[in-house]
Amino acid sequence: MYLKLCPVFKAFTEGAQIGETAFGGDRCTVGLIARRKQWSVYWPRLFRRESLVEGRVRIRMNHHVAGSSRVEKCVIRSADGHNKHKARNLVVVATSVFLFMASGCTKQDPYAPPDLFYYFASYKVGKNPTTVTTTDVNQDGFTDLVTTNIGSNTLSILLGNGDGTFRDQVQLNVCKEPRSLTLGMFNRDSYPDVVLACSGGDEVAVLFGRADGKFEEGPRYPVHRTPIAIASDDLNGDQVPDLVVALRNDKIKVFLGTGTGEFTHGAQYEYGDTPTSVAMADLDGDGKIDLAVTNGGPMSNAVSIWMGNGDGTFRPPTDYRTGKRPLGVSFTDFNRDRIRDLLVINGVQDSFTTFLGIGNGTFKPGHDSGADAGPNFGLARDFNGDSRIDVAIVNLQSSDLSILYGRGDGTFEYPPRNYRTKPGPFALATFRVTTKEAEEPGLVTADNGNGSVSVFLHRGLKAVSPPVAPSP
Repeated sequence: MYLKLCPVFKAFTEGAQIGETAFGGDRCTVGLIARRKQWSVYWPRLFRRESLVEGRVRIRMNHHVAGSSRVEKCVIRSADGHNKHKARNLVVVATSVFLFMASGCTKQDPYAPPDLFYYFASYKVGKNPTTVTTTDVNQDGFTDLVTTNIGSNTLSILLGNGDGTFRDQVQLNVCKEPRSLTLGMFNRDSYPDVVLACSGGDEVAVLFGRADGKFEEGPRYPVHRTPIAIASDDLNGDQVPDLVVALRNDKIKVFLGTGTGEFTHGAQYEYGDTPTSVAMADLDGDGKIDLAVTNGGPMSNAVSIWMGNGDGTFRPPTDYRTGKRPLGVSFTDFNRDRIRDLLVINGVQDSFTTFLGIGNGTFKPGHDSGADAGPNFGLARDFNGDSRIDVAIVNLQSSDLSILYGRGDGTFEYPPRNYRTKPGPFALATFRVTTKEAEEPGLVTADNGNGSVSVFLHRGLKAVSPPVAPSP
């Protein structure tokens, strides 16, 4: 961490004929670097040429200064003759000015993230929810919620009232350990259908939507084995949604849709180490759907990009190194170049990785950023209206929701804005009270440790509802 010189210190150094207060090139400013509350004064390279004393002034204090910059570490070399007195004076000056700077002389105030959300309400669902998805189940124009509950082998449906509140859940017994789901119009009626990845039953289960907001059981397809993630898109250009399923035993399985709600077995690939998530989009603009898969096993720690052939098959993948144990991948455009970028959430070492797309299906090396303790799921969108993509992340270990505001280049302002959640937030979705998208989006979390979903409304959202509830 680097603290720039105050004007008074510049005057002192100019008076002492140190030279320009700049760093880089052949000189560098007398600078202050903070490392774990220990400050060091580093001296210009000019002193080395003049054979001044070797060393650096260290002062311990409890004073935090935000911001950082690269600094060339400059030290004072051994003294001889008349330079000793000059060096001692400079040390005294540096120490005095350093204390003055620590008392508040900075050129830039610390960043204060905007407080755009507030906790609104929580609603009970089944045991250990692992996903939460927003949709309009009964087509009444109000946003509804669907969760997969891996601990109770159920699906929870919460119908929205159009004001940010929801009716009590309806639980459906489905399959063994539903881990994730994808929504789509798989049988071409007007009601959204659900396909579940049932990790405990080694199968994929289809549920058909009905007009009353409930679902009826459809076909099931065995897989080998332990499906962990699922996504849908049109892989072969027949205007019918298809499926890609990530299997825990290092496999990716394709199912091709028929348009009737049934599927046929497609290609299967064995690659990577313990896939944890899948996402699909056209990454190179050729009209063919491509695939991104995170591999969370210790032998990989990468996101794999599979380019589609347009017939339900994929070419051999290209791996991009992520942080440790990547858990989720999604697409966005961080730098506003109209090219898809990647957001990858890493489950170990509290980080996430952004990859800027080049436009041909390849990506620049990833950039790691910090999150709170135990990030598990994230999504990207512009929350503060500055046309820069921000990131929202739920953190399992610290039980909070972090909002990081983007700079427009795949990096983020720090610190983030954190909101306390119920125990064990596991998944996240954007949320609007109606399907008209007339208001700023809020967020809803799936609280795995509490058997609930929690709604966080955007302060720009005009909801007709009770007063703000206390934080969880």
